[in-house]
Amino acid sequence: MTAPLPVADRAETLRTVRTLLRPRRRLAVSGFAVLTAATAVGLLTPPLLGHVVDLVAQRRPAEALTRPAVLLVAVALVQAAGTALGLGLVARLGETMLADLRERFLDRVLRLSLRRVEQAGAGDLTSRVGNDVTVIAEAVRSALPELARSLLAIVLTLVALAVLDWRFLLAALLAAPVQWHTARWYARRSSTLYSAHRTAVATQQQQLLETIGGAPTVRALRQSDAQVDRVVARSTAAVDLYLRAIRLLTRFYGRLNLAEFIALSAVLAGGYLLVGAGAVTIGGTAAAALYVHHLFGPMNSALRLVDDAQVAAASLARLAGVVQAEPPPAPHPAQPADGAVKAADLHFAYRPGHPVLAGVTIDLTDGETVAVVGASGAGKTTLAQLVAGVHRPGSGSVTIGGVDLADLTDADRRRTVALVTQEVHVFAGTLADDLRLARPDADDDALYAALADVEALDWALALPQGLQTVVGDGGHRLAVTEAQQLALARLILADPKVVILDEATADAGSAGARVLERAAARALRGRTALVVAHRLTQAAGADRIVVLDAGRVVETGTHDELRSRPDGRYATLWRAWSRSR
Repeated sequence: MTAPLPVADRAETLRTVRTLLRPRRRLAVSGFAVLTAATAVGLLTPPLLGHVVDLVAQRRPAEALTRPAVLLVAVALVQAAGTALGLGLVARLGETMLADLRERFLDRVLRLSLRRVEQAGAGDLTSRVGNDVTVIAEAVRSALPELARSLLAIVLTLVALAVLDWRFLLAALLAAPVQWHTARWYARRSSTLYSAHRTAVATQQQQLLETIGGAPTVRALRQSDAQVDRVVARSTAAVDLYLRAIRLLTRFYGRLNLAEFIALSAVLAGGYLLVGAGAVTIGGTAAAALYVHHLFGPMNSALRLVDDAQVAAASLARLAGVVQAEPPPAPHPAQPADGAVKAADLHFAYRPGHPVLAGVTIDLTDGETVAVVGASGAGKTTLAQLVAGVHRPGSGSVTIGGVDLADLTDADRRRTVALVTQEVHVFAGTLADDLRLARPDADDDALYAALADVEALDWALALPQGLQTVVGDGGHRLAVTEAQQLALARLILADPKVVILDEATADAGSAGARVLERAAARALRGRTALVVAHRLTQAAGADRIVVLDAGRVVETGTHDELRSRPDGRYATLWRAWSRSR
């Protein structure tokens, strides 16, 4: 069963923002100070235009308009320059905070146990590191600077209205109750809706990944229609939530238009009465009307950005939930005496009532290589993951060198046990950097030695820049066999006591498989090894073989012992394997 990664509550999310903002306070103050000055200068435009109206109403000569015209141009230039500088500073603030958040998120994810990441599912993790980061990035690059400028414009415009005449301010504030009620109404509904939509998108992605990744199995079991129905159901749920959000947004804008009509009508009606009473000039009323008209640009932008803020806040809470999550308490420090492995009475089920392993017990002496074979679905990979610590058994225990696997810290477990699967990742970067992920302090001689052990040195030296050749995404693409050799070389550099190979040669062709089997044999020398064997030739070279069937150990012994049992499970598998070759 999947267990999504945590989502932060509002207090935790604010704590994350404060943590990110604290080292950047000077930049934040500078950015908002420049924006405030630029906005204040821009608010000189309506009174200057009002002055022009008064000059025209007084029938002053044309040359009287020169000075206000020059001032209008100067105001525009100063406002443009200040706004550009201020928005640049605010954008820099947002981008550096976002970069820090990304690093903290990835750092915490990499510190999570493999078991926790597996429980969350690939869809949850990829949606957070992909979609959620994208949503926050878009908000930082556009919404944050715009919101900052809009809020400043609103406050300073209201001050300017009060300076013109306090009654203009009161008229403009008639729209405030409608706007306040609209914002609260929208916030109450949109917060839950957007959070549910983000979760639905994550669930949809998880279903798509499972469907695509398991397509061959789905077709083989003739479950295509059922699987497509699941994808459609997850996609429909996400689309329905999105359409609900669009309908909510449409009603939101309708209410904002009503507020704008109320305020502008009140200012024009009040200005008509005040001009008639001689309290203000026509130019003053024109300036007030311009202020109110301009006020609703930033006002509507700020309220509109509530929409973006709700989406970004939902995404930020999903990232902050991982960043703020406390790491599990460190187990008592313990060091295995050797590489002996004992798995006792293991029971495990991914879903309650559907056991995958039932009472599995295996012992590996220090330095022994044991192969695990069995039909597809027998539980081989699950057993390997339990011994590697990816999952914890429902009952039973796994000990290494006399120490329970659960009592090892994550760092000690990674140093003690290494898992190599058929899904090998080649990291983007130089070949040397890729190898040093296993041992950062390894010199070139150690890298050459590891590559030579797995018969990879020749092709590595033949690369355009040797060990400095960029591999992975955007670089030189390694063949399947080469990628597996790279993984085995990293294994040698990491030098764990216990190694688990989960069908690590399964994807290679026949010639590649022979190379990898020799490379694996060298990599396993002097280590305790549990090998999930896809090719029975690899099992034949093991010290001992364990045969699994339906989650239980049905046979154990050497290759010759098991092959000599005519009706045995291993003998049957060997005959079928030999005929297929």
